Amino acid sequence: MSDTQDQDRTTRLVVVTGPSGAGRSTAIHVLEDLGFEAIDNLPLRLMPRLLDGPAPPRPLALGVDTRNRDFSTAALLDLIDRLAARPDIELTLLYLDCREDTLLQRFSETRRRHPLAPSESPGIGVRRELSLLAPIRDRADTLVDTSALNVHQLRDEIERWFAPPGGRQLALSVQSFSYKRGLPRGIDMVFDCRFLSNPHWQPSLRGLDGRDAPVAAHVAADPRFAPFFAQVTDLMRLLLPAFLAEGKAHLSVAFGCTGGQHRSVALAEALAKALAEDGQQVSIRHRELEGGRTGEGPG
Repeated sequence: MSDTQDQDRTTRLVVVTGPSGAGRSTAIHVLEDLGFEAIDNLPLRLMPRLLDGPAPPRPLALGVDTRNRDFSTAALLDLIDRLAARPDIELTLLYLDCREDTLLQRFSETRRRHPLAPSESPGIGVRRELSLLAPIRDRADTLVDTSALNVHQLRDEIERWFAPPGGRQLALSVQSFSYKRGLPRGIDMVFDCRFLSNPHWQPSLRGLDGRDAPVAAHVAADPRFAPFFAQVTDLMRLLLPAFLAEGKAHLSVAFGCTGGQHRSVALAEALAKALAEDGQQVSIRHRELEGGRTGEGPG
């Protein structure tokens, strides 16, 4: 078997652990945003079964903590040894560490019970857990002390260690819709393009939509189109790196018009094309055109 085939069969696996309150859940979410398939609190006995068979299409991030049903220090160390010995697995043990006093402060702020001391003080649980995890901490391939980190700094640290070549990208969704049916759910930014010339009033264009070249040309011929589109595009090019730096993983932008068939579709297609040419990861959705249905009335 060639080296390339061996590489194709290798599963990249990050096991994430650490004391409660140290940021393990945040690290799992960051890895998921980086393209990992993230599974949290899978029983230890099921992990080898998960990794049997062909290599998964994405790297795996498995969260483990003392709340796992069959957790024990010895069992986790034994699992780490067995996985590290497998030639088809590239294993990294990521340990999120934190000082005892900081953990106590975090539990005090959230007023949560410690999972290892539900009927006792959080301090007892913190000390009990740190002692239980000490041998695992000693085995860590990557140790991140979160004591002085906020959630954004922790994200940056995880990305520094695990971001793929080329860095993390923000997933951008560009959509079109009809104002008659209301705003789409989950939209971050909305642009109203009903001021542009409406192809609906041209009989030859009425049955087409904004993906068709004659409709796109009609919309673009409006003298207000070019400055509007230029400013929207420049705004997105300014904001996308800022949102990415702030830790946002997804951004949804929508254009609305009367029927959601012509103007909003043409603008969404044009913006998605421009940003994709910039190297952005872009998906397109035309709500009123889904299933072959067009918006009712002027578009």
